[in-house]
Amino acid sequence: MHTKHDVFQQLRESGVVAVLRGVDADTLIEITDALVAGGVRGIELTADTPGIADMVAELDASFGDEEIAIGVGTVLDSETARTVMLSGADFVVSPSLHEDVIDTCNRYGTLVAPGIMTPTEAITGYEAGADLLKVFPAASLGPGHLGAIKGPLDQIPLMPTGGVSPDNAGDYIEAGAECVGAGGALVDYEAADRGDFETITETAKEFRAVIDDART
Repeated sequence: MHTKHDVFQQLRESGVVAVLRGVDADTLIEITDALVAGGVRGIELTADTPGIADMVAELDASFGDEEIAIGVGTVLDSETARTVMLSGADFVVSPSLHEDVIDTCNRYGTLVAPGIMTPTEAITGYEAGADLLKVFPAASLGPGHLGAIKGPLDQIPLMPTGGVSPDNAGDYIEAGAECVGAGGALVDYEAADRGDFETITETAKEFRAVIDDART
């Protein structure tokens, strides 16, 4: 059983949370294997994926707590949060700030990362009990915006998501991000459909190398 602290440390050590939006159930395990092989251990499925509860349960059964932390994103209400937690989700992510989701996750001891864009939203979410604040969409304002939020609010852990790639992931880490969320720039679904999972592993390694360099 993951504690919030364990999950937070796992996401930070991973440096990257892989956002699998609309992933095919048939390739889920192989894509996750490929990401883990590349050093990415934070795996986020999206709540709008058909059969999401079964997919979370399958991941939970296929990988140990030490291998990956399983998250569900695009969670907009407490009912969805509760459902995915019962299926085995270790963390819950939202694109926006929903205090009922934060309350539900805290009630059951699950790490929660709501979406924010402004310093006001960041402090509101943190005061409401968020463990990690997802700066989204990060690409709209870039690493400088994240760094500006960290200036007066250095105690608030941030995870930029949206438009993060190997080209800018290091800039976000240097600006103060705990980790980054990455979707299309990390997971090549066309390669997965061809059975080319090595491409995903190589991209994961590239992300990890950039982030490790930024942390040294």
